[in-house]
Amino acid sequence: MAAPLELVPKHELLSDSETKKVLKEYGIAIDRFPKILEKDPQAVKLGAKAGQLIAIQREDRTGKYKAYRYVVRG
Repeated sequence: MAAPLELVPKHELLSDSETKKVLKEYGIAIDRFPKILEKDPQAVKLGAKAGQLIAIQREDRTGKYKAYRYVVRG
């Protein structure tokens, strides 16, 4: 039996300390990351609020990586 197809990659709400670490690593302001709305289904599921950062774990044929989204009102 084949493994189920994962249509939505894993989303993880970062803590304040994890967010600070990511911001330091990338050397940019938090509002420079791509945005995700508070009402996005994944943000709602995580209980994310505006101003927080979400890590999205993606995988493709070149490997695994994380993408980040800044939570905004809307």
